[in-house]
Amino acid sequence: MVPGWGTIFSTPTLVQPPFARYRGAMDRPAPVITRSLFVFSLLYGGLVVLAGVLGTKLASLGHWPVLGDLAVESGIFAFLLLVVLSSAVAELHGTATANRLVRFGFIPLIVSMVLLTFVIHVVPPAPFWKDQDAYAHLLGQAARMQFAGLISYGVSQTLNVYVFSRMASGQGRRFVLRAWIASLLSQVVDTLIFITISFYGAIDPVTGAPMPIGPLMEGQIISKLVLSTIMVPPFIWFFVKLGRKLDA
Repeated sequence: MVPGWGTIFSTPTLVQPPFARYRGAMDRPAPVITRSLFVFSLLYGGLVVLAGVLGTKLASLGHWPVLGDLAVESGIFAFLLLVVLSSAVAELHGTATANRLVRFGFIPLIVSMVLLTFVIHVVPPAPFWKDQDAYAHLLGQAARMQFAGLISYGVSQTLNVYVFSRMASGQGRRFVLRAWIASLLSQVVDTLIFITISFYGAIDPVTGAPMPIGPLMEGQIISKLVLSTIMVPPFIWFFVKLGRKLDA
């Protein structure tokens, strides 16, 4: 035998196919996640993004006895659903899971802000498209308001989960009442934080005077409390029942 041929014709070493190192990860069983948590998480992520877009419209809540005419930014409709979903997750899956849901909500929120800023200020409009100014006016938020939105979202949603869970006292009863009270407190805190950060010290371009944030807070808080009372009780009942049915 020619020297060296024994080495050539010896038992070949198996060559690891490409991407074989990842096969173990792909074959690993998926983490257990209930259907309700999966569905609610998807809905939560979408509503986090949608809340900012809806907020560009001011909606009228009509005329109310004693309270007068009420108006609120339309993002509150999506935001109250976020409150309901975080409370429903806390009821069905525990406080820790609900808090993680709130923290993960920062991801789609920040990504949507970055993408909107990029599309508005970096990507040039088509020559024949004449709505760039209106688009930027409606969807473009100042950095100060974006920062206010991040802070108010994190604090108010975390407070909502804390109050909702704390009131349970280990009994897990009266979840509709707990969700309503938690939503009232969280909406007050959300409004105080957002308006203070966004408008404190800002000058009214029309009058040249500092913006009166007190009356602005008062009107928004009253409107949000009314809307919370209308929306939260039926929706929290619906989502908790839906979650239990999905997991049955």
